[in-house]
Amino acid sequence: MGVSDYIAGLRKQIGHDLLMLPSASAVVVNGAGELLLQRRSDDGRWSIPSGVIDPGEQPAEAAVREVFEETGVRVTVERLAGVALHPTGYPNGDRCEYLNVWFLCRPEPGQEGAARVADDESLEVGWYAPGALPPLNDYERLRIETTLDGGETAWFARSGADVPMR
Repeated sequence: MGVSDYIAGLRKQIGHDLLMLPSASAVVVNGAGELLLQRRSDDGRWSIPSGVIDPGEQPAEAAVREVFEETGVRVTVERLAGVALHPTGYPNGDRCEYLNVWFLCRPEPGQEGAARVADDESLEVGWYAPGALPPLNDYERLRIETTLDGGETAWFARSGADVPMR
């Protein structure tokens, strides 16, 4: 889907300067314990499905929407897994800091086989066993590990903590 009209409008006003944005992500785990990942078209890296929360949209809604838009898989949110602020820089020079909220999600019945490239934000999508993941950066690993290792309490970045860049 690319950049929303909302963000494009903000960028017209501020150029490449720092923009703080709310975002949501989903660590999607199927019945076999595999993780749903996408290879992003903007930087070619593997990632969990994620994106900016639209104005008026709840974070859990955004996570569900992003998973479907990027992978074609319909999911249900099980619990909040974590929250952190992290910086990101883009090849075009745009700078952002995302307040990212991530959730543990499960595919709806019959959706495990639905994984496919569903929009122009993904180059590839697929299910991966935790021990056989494609190359991931430290921020992706942080969100996956805190979700899989977590209990009922969400992980959060402590005051002064360095969170890896995307």
